[in-house]
Order: sequence, then C-alpha cells, then structure tokens
Amino acid sequence: MKSNRIKIVFILPNLLPGGAERVVSFIADNINHELFDSKLLIVGKAEDASYDLCNIDVVYLEKERVLNGIWSIFKYLVKSKPNVVLTANTHLSTAVAYISVFFPKTKFISREVTLLSLDVDFFGKRKKGFSIMSILNRNSFKLFDKVISQSEDMKNDLMKNYNINEEKITVINNPISNSFNLKSERNVDSTLKIITIGRLSKEKGIPRLLRILSKLDIPFHYTLIGNGTEKENIFQLIEEYGLTNKVTHIDFTKNVLKYLSENDIFLQGSYFEGFPNCLIESCSVGTPVFAFDVPGGTKEIISNGINGYLVNTEEELLKKIKENFNWDSQVIRESVLKKFKQEIILKKYEDLIMEVLNK
Repeated sequence: MKSNRIKIVFILPNLLPGGAERVVSFIADNINHELFDSKLLIVGKAEDASYDLCNIDVVYLEKERVLNGIWSIFKYLVKSKPNVVLTANTHLSTAVAYISVFFPKTKFISREVTLLSLDVDFFGKRKKGFSIMSILNRNSFKLFDKVISQSEDMKNDLMKNYNINEEKITVINNPISNSFNLKSERNVDSTLKIITIGRLSKEKGIPRLLRILSKLDIPFHYTLIGNGTEKENIFQLIEEYGLTNKVTHIDFTKNVLKYLSENDIFLQGSYFEGFPNCLIESCSVGTPVFAFDVPGGTKEIISNGINGYLVNTEEELLKKIKENFNWDSQVIRESVLKKFKQEIILKKYEDLIMEVLNK
C-alpha cells in the first residue's frame, strides 16, 4: 500500500560532534512521522556516529569526503524519489544545489550554519582573482527553493553579501531538546565552577577566555569540553598561564546535561556565531551564560541580568565573573524555553516544508 506521507531526505556530511550534525539529525529524528516519511543520508561512516537516533532510518554512504559521495547522493535520490531534500554544511549544500538541477519535481532546502562572510574573512579564505569554487558557492543559493538561517544576523549576511532575496530566506532558530531538565540547586561552596563547550577552533576565542581566567583571583575550576585544530595551542596556553591544576579538558561527551548542571557559569569567547546550541542548552538547565556581544545568534539568546550577560571587553567579562549574582535557575530556563523548545522549532520546520511544497 502506497504511503501518503511526504518523503523528505535530510543530508549531512557525517555524524561527528558538531552543532549542524546535532540539530539536523535531531530535526530528522523528531519531525512529525505521521506526516513525513523522513530518512537521514550521511556521506561519511557509521563508525563516526556520535548521536543516537531511534525514530529514523539512517543510510551511510561510507565516503571519506563530500566530493567522493556526489555520485552516490545522486543515485540515492534517483532511487528514493523524495518530495523534499534538506541539507546543511556549505560544501555539501553546494554539491546538492547542482544535483538539484536533475530533480525538477523535488524541493530543495539549504540550512546555513554560520555567518559565511565573517567565516571567510576570519580564516583568510577569501581568494583574490578568479575562483571556480567561490563562484559555485555563491551561485548555489539560486538553485535552492528555500534557505534556512539560524539568526537574523545570518539572514542579513546572506542578503548583503550573497545577494539572496529576502523572501527566499526563513529564520529558524535551533531547538532545545526536552531531555534538558532543570538542575537541582547545589550547595554553594568556595569554588566557582565554570564551563565552556564547543569546537576548539580559532573563531571560538578560547585563548581570550584563558587569558581572562588567568587574572581571576577567586577560587575556581574550569571545565573545557571539545576538540579541534587549536587543541595543542590551547593546552600550551593553559600551561603558560599557570592554569594546569584549574582546568579539566574533555574531548567529547554524550552527557552534556550532567556537566552543564554541575557548573555555575557558562563562558563563551566566540568572535562570531551562527546560533550557539550550547548556550540555549546551558540556559535550559538553569546555568547562566556570559558571552561577548558578537555578530550572530548570541544576542537573540542572552538577556542581561535574566539568563546571563553580554560584554564587549575582556575586562568587563572578568568583572562580571567576579560578581556574586543571585541567579534564579527557573527564570533562566523559562527565558529560552518560551522561544526555543523543541515543539516550537519542529513546528516551524514542518510549516516551512509545507510552504515550499505548496508553492
């Protein structure tokens, strides 16, 4: 018997630890399965999967790189004949955009993961002169039926720097899973417990957080969870700043809730963000966030004095950390649940898919 459900394929490069991987796999796993027949297509390998998915079929192409998986993606779409394809990650989205030319009856949606122009400038990726890859990336947006941005800053960046029409862009923030419950109030001791979770790469600003902590003259312990290209440099700085006995590093954990609940403050040092998942997760368990006021979705999450603080300088952040503020965990939690709980965000994805199909 033929199903009347809408067939949608979510495509990701891999299921390694990362914000895009976590959010898109969560959406795919929890979208309304009475309405949608959803599949998750992973270019990479099953052995790399870091997320447990129980409500969806996951297909692994077992490829090392997106480039190696283009033909396999094409063949899969020919065979599965989806109504909608949703993809994330710049390189993968570029490839899928040009594949879409061969599927005129299928709707294609791209979910952008960062402020592209700032990412290019920060890492010095902008090439002078003629660049085929740059042209392909820029023109790929024209081939999508819709582009999802995670924040208003990201939307404005796409419009200004990539000439995407406003009507093609839909802002959908990231969801908070219902598994993040309010933490129990812990007994306050003399040691301030601070945490940061995120990729150890340059734009995340971990070195400036370490520099601030090296000046902190009250008892504290800092837990840093994440891995990345800057790991060796960060370890060297921890030693140089004399923080070795005050820092615990963890490469990866599936028990984010436990660590967020055990800490008093979440610190973010990023120079720009798309929409930082760990911030809404921290607030959802009742742990306030202190972050720099930078381009991206951070300012859409943090309300000064309600669930944390936004600062402009390292000196200001150091001062805020030392303040003895009496935070209300329930108020912190409600500040993000009212905007980002999973039912709200899932409904926005479902509505967008129906909108695209009805055009």
